[in-house]
Amino acid sequence: MTEATVTSTSVNADEWGEARPGPLNGSVGEGLAQLLERIVREQPGVRSICDLGCGNGYLAGRLGKLGYRVVGVDASTSYLDVAGRYYASDNVSFRRAVFGVDAATELLDEGAFDLVISSDVIEHLYRPADLVETAARLLRPGGILVAGTPYHGYLKNVAISVLNRWDEHHTVDWPGGHIKFFSVKTLSQLVANAGFSGLHFRFYGRAPWLWKNMICISKKAG
Repeated sequence: MTEATVTSTSVNADEWGEARPGPLNGSVGEGLAQLLERIVREQPGVRSICDLGCGNGYLAGRLGKLGYRVVGVDASTSYLDVAGRYYASDNVSFRRAVFGVDAATELLDEGAFDLVISSDVIEHLYRPADLVETAARLLRPGGILVAGTPYHGYLKNVAISVLNRWDEHHTVDWPGGHIKFFSVKTLSQLVANAGFSGLHFRFYGRAPWLWKNMICISKKAG
């Protein structure tokens, strides 16, 4: 595991993460990982993947077992310690970095990536554009970005309000918790502003329009 030198707008990122392997968030995280794996396998011509915000490395490890070359990137040393112990392999390596355009310079030492994936990360960032701008620099022309985050839309927000769940939902007592809340429209705008096109979405969990997560799949100009 090597370290990329970058700048950071995050707070205490080095301390994030529980020191344990397996899918984060239990069975919900396992189901999401299965969907993300299917999405990756559907993309043609993918051999190399960068997992931005790889956490404990569980998804990167799954993708490595499928034969992809995967580089997992995270700011948390506790996460990366777990990732290195349980999921590093001939196909999978891990690096410490915090998102920003400068990170791409060192992460590209083995060439541009065919696909960048990031799940449940962008909502934690003070400047979410850091993630998609970093992805744009890491990808080859025509490369694929798969970016997932909790879903928000009108009906879901109404349901949260009616059930008086906003205090719980905002998790204000969670250090490093969610600070951004995206809809399809706002995530689409963010991704398009970074030069991606052909956007389409997949959804995970609960009933339609009350989904837990949304995954934006888009392509870098090539």
